[in-house]
Amino acid sequence: MKTKKVIVKTGIFIFVSFIILISIAPLMWVFLSSFKTNREILSGGLGLPEVFSLKNYADALKLAPITQFYVNSILVAVISTAASVLLFGMGAYVLGHFEWKYKNTFRTLFSIGLLIPGAALLQPLYQTFTSTNLNDSLIGLILVYMAFGLPTTIYIMSSYFRTIPKELEESAYLDGAGFFMTFARIILPIAKPAMGTAGVLQFLLSWNEFQFALTLTTSNTKRTLPIALYYFKSQFASNYGAMFAATIMVVIPSIIVYNRVGRRYYYRFPL
Repeated sequence: MKTKKVIVKTGIFIFVSFIILISIAPLMWVFLSSFKTNREILSGGLGLPEVFSLKNYADALKLAPITQFYVNSILVAVISTAASVLLFGMGAYVLGHFEWKYKNTFRTLFSIGLLIPGAALLQPLYQTFTSTNLNDSLIGLILVYMAFGLPTTIYIMSSYFRTIPKELEESAYLDGAGFFMTFARIILPIAKPAMGTAGVLQFLLSWNEFQFALTLTTSNTKRTLPIALYYFKSQFASNYGAMFAATIMVVIPSIIVYNRVGRRYYYRFPL
C-alpha cells in the first residue's frame, strides 16, 4: 500500500509540475525576449539577453498609445467589476436566500446566459450601440462586460448566499435592522470570498477582452489595452522586442490582481 501511495503521489507531482511548466515557460520566454534585440530574438529564442535594457518598453510606449489604453482599461475593468459585484450581488442575494414564485425560472435564464457565445451577439450589439450613440464609448464597454459577467457573478454569489444561515438575518431584523442594513452590515462582510471570486473573474473578463473592444470602439481615446497588441501585429510586426514588451505590460496587471485577490479569497471559495 505504501508503494502504491508513493507511485500515485509521484505521478501527481510529475503531472502538476508538467502543467506548471507549460503554463509558465511561454510567459517567461516572452518576458526575457522583451529585453532582447531583434537580432537576439531571431538568432535564438532561448537564453538570456546580452544586456537587460528597457529600450523595448520605451519603444512600445512610443509606437502605440499604451498609456491612454492603460487608463481606459483601468476605468472599464474597475468600474465594471465594482458595479457587477455590488449590483448583481443584491440580485444574487434575493435569488439565493429567499423563496418566491419565479425563482427557478430566473435561475434557469441566468444559467442559459452562460451558454450564449459572445460572437453571436456581436452584430446585434453593434447595431444597438450605433442607434443609441453608445458606440465608441467606455460606458458602452462597461455595460457589455457587466452583461457578459452577469451569469457568472449571479451563479457564484447566489450559491454562496445559500450557505449563510438565515438565523443571522433574523437576529438582525429583531435588532431593528432593515433589508439594506442587513445586506450591507451582515451579509456582505460574510460573503467576501464570493465577492473576491466573482470580482477576479469579472476583472479578468474586462481586462483581457479583445473582440468587443475592437468592434465597439474606433478611436484611440476609447480603446482598451488588448488593442495595443493589435498595433504591433499590423503596423509594427517586425519590432518583436517592442511587441513582447507590450505583451508583458498587458498581462502583468491581470496576474497581479489574480494573485493578490485570488490568494486571499478565490482559493478559499468552494466552487
